[in-house]
Amino acid sequence: MNASHLRQSNTSSDLEVSSYYLLEEWSLNTPDTNVKMFLIPPVVCLVAGVLIIPSILFVIFSRLSIRQETRYMLLGNALLCDLLYLLLYTLSAALSAAHVSLPKEACILQLFSLAVAYCGGLFTAAAMVLDTYIAILFPLRYIAILPSSRTRKVIVLLWVCSGALPGVFFLVLSSTHSFVPCALEMCAIPVIILLTLSGTDAVKLSFWLSAVVIFLFLSLIFCCYGVLYFKTRRSGIWESICSRASVTFLMHNTVFFFYFSPLLVLFVESFLYVNIVIGLQTSIWISLTICNVLMILPKVLFPFLYGLRYREISASLRSLVRIQRLHLVSPAPLPS
Repeated sequence: MNASHLRQSNTSSDLEVSSYYLLEEWSLNTPDTNVKMFLIPPVVCLVAGVLIIPSILFVIFSRLSIRQETRYMLLGNALLCDLLYLLLYTLSAALSAAHVSLPKEACILQLFSLAVAYCGGLFTAAAMVLDTYIAILFPLRYIAILPSSRTRKVIVLLWVCSGALPGVFFLVLSSTHSFVPCALEMCAIPVIILLTLSGTDAVKLSFWLSAVVIFLFLSLIFCCYGVLYFKTRRSGIWESICSRASVTFLMHNTVFFFYFSPLLVLFVESFLYVNIVIGLQTSIWISLTICNVLMILPKVLFPFLYGLRYREISASLRSLVRIQRLHLVSPAPLPS
């Protein structure tokens, strides 16, 4: 028993030492210009998101008739999660590119906040699909099934689940001491994802269980869309490829494809790295591309391809723009 514990301790120590030297070699041999190039997509997406997301949130929360509807409440929650994720991840990427070291506790808090924001957006997207499913298949019972009071409870439940899933994963990491200190000093998300996968069996099990939960949500979303298509294909709304139903269906699936395809690529890449098919440097470059480009992109596409499709929101935004223009072009009052 003691010999087994000693071997496990030696393996963990060897992993920490080898990880330190590999990360040091990667940081020394990788030009800062190449790493900082990956900072451009998060910054551009953050600017685009800041320009459009607060406007949509203002329309939703400032108009009583809009914020009492379930679909708009869920949309507002999803946009809030996406905006928080954009802010936190861009800050994390900027600190990593600038080689700013954070205390261990601050890094763990930043990682946990990112995980909660990402899971919140993901779970809310799944709830929006279920809302559409119920509204189309049970139109007469929709208000009774999902009144605004129940929707608020659903949103609270989504936040609880968003904190519980990464919370369990972080507790496993903390209890097994699988946080690699050299990685936490860098606090780079792609690096930490890869190095935690080289941890204990409990860490790997938690990671793959999280992957299973996420793909269950993926299956739920596409099953709902499939049922909706087969239930409504005889109604005539799918006859024209340019019909509003067809375009909306295509746009929704595009957004969800961008949500889940990066996760699929990340899991495949992590599996290849764990089984020593690819090296650490290759894995980090792939993870940088996934985290800084592919996982950021749907956060800024969501408000444009999804939020602006709602007539009430787009009409309210246009009226706000017209009012702003009138204020800008109105002549100043003449002095008496």
